[in-house]
Amino acid sequence: MSPELISILVLVVVFVIATTRSVNMGALAFAAAFGVGTLVADLDADGIFAGFPGDLFVVLVGVTYLFAIARANGTTDWLVHAAVRLVRGRVALIPWVMFALTGALTAIGAVSPAAVAIVAPVALSFATRYSISPLLMGTMVVHGAQAGGFSPISIYGSIVNGIVEREKLPGSEIGLFLASLVANLLIAAVLFAVLGGRKLWARGAVAPEDGGTPGKGGGTETNDTGTGTGTGPGSSAGDGTAPAAVALRPDQDTGGGEGTGIRLNPARVATLVALVALVVAVLGFDLDAGLTAVTLAVVLSTAWPEDSRRAVGEIAWSTVLLICGVLTYVGVLEEMGTITWAGEGVGGIGVPLLAAVLLCYIGAVVSAFASSVGIMGALIPLAVPFLAQGEIGAVGMVAALAVSATVVDVSPFSTNGALVLAAAPDVDRDRFFRQLMVYGGIVVAVVPALAWLVLVVPGFG
Repeated sequence: MSPELISILVLVVVFVIATTRSVNMGALAFAAAFGVGTLVADLDADGIFAGFPGDLFVVLVGVTYLFAIARANGTTDWLVHAAVRLVRGRVALIPWVMFALTGALTAIGAVSPAAVAIVAPVALSFATRYSISPLLMGTMVVHGAQAGGFSPISIYGSIVNGIVEREKLPGSEIGLFLASLVANLLIAAVLFAVLGGRKLWARGAVAPEDGGTPGKGGGTETNDTGTGTGTGPGSSAGDGTAPAAVALRPDQDTGGGEGTGIRLNPARVATLVALVALVVAVLGFDLDAGLTAVTLAVVLSTAWPEDSRRAVGEIAWSTVLLICGVLTYVGVLEEMGTITWAGEGVGGIGVPLLAAVLLCYIGAVVSAFASSVGIMGALIPLAVPFLAQGEIGAVGMVAALAVSATVVDVSPFSTNGALVLAAAPDVDRDRFFRQLMVYGGIVVAVVPALAWLVLVVPGFG
């Protein structure tokens, strides 16, 4: 048996054990990385740790730390009320607002994980307060980021268009952008309809002070799709009651003042300034989102230690272990050439259309655990030989690969999915993780085939 095949089988075993024995998958993946890396790939510790996602570790810790402080001092509550006022109480519009916001951020140049890191914590806090499915809200944020992710001036768009130009393939910057935009918009519409969006419309408008409480706007119902917030503190748990988070704080008003139900105080003003500073630092100065968030969190903790005392404990440590462990094992797979081995095997198939759909599936599966752009950078050159035969349109093939490799970022093992999982307050994280994993699996199974059918088979480009 080849080393590459052994490494894939070990990954399957990790999934099976984690699912059947309730062991943290990240811990299992670290053990697998050690075993496979040492015994099969002949890697030393440095080679194994080369795949450890240090940047993602800091992003997960920094962003969840900063927003744990924001939750503790009531800033996220204030933002949620402000969002309700902005849409005149139509909570059904908020998922679409978050979709559009992350799409706009990535379209103008934000890296997708940075946009998700900024928007997801506020979006999911809103979902908790108004008994909206966290799966709906989280996936709307991620798909919004991908909808704008391939604009001609975006990071992803610039990289992929650069690869196409370097490989001397026909390209269409607008075609690539529209393919991703339309695909993610359609997926978002389906999600909205399936995960409770119709019930949100039926609620009508609620007052910003409502919080979804019974008798004041219909905030008592939860969707019946099995995607509720679980049983954590402040969640509705599907029992028809409002979230505990709606209880008034001592510094809330009930209708006067600013009209948001929560008054600003120095700590909240400083936190809002910190959140704006995070956006400016990441988008305007291209600073690392994780390091910036940690720095801002430390400043707030120093100024208001009472509000921040428990914030470190609220960092999503189990999620950090899970994601970092799995990605470390994926790094071992890359180091030993498993991914290249699989891609080259598909590229050597003599039937161009079959090779095209298999490359789309490889891009989707691998991207669910690794860098989307990195995978496209590897797969587009592999497609060059059969694209040169003229039987497959290059524009459609590149667009199909781009869509297949990015829509799967809802997977909890990808950066965006991990950020959504870590940012969700007051949820049963094990349940939410399973929901994201199942949804990610559905996307991996369905979207590459649809992208191939719509974009490759007609022969665009």
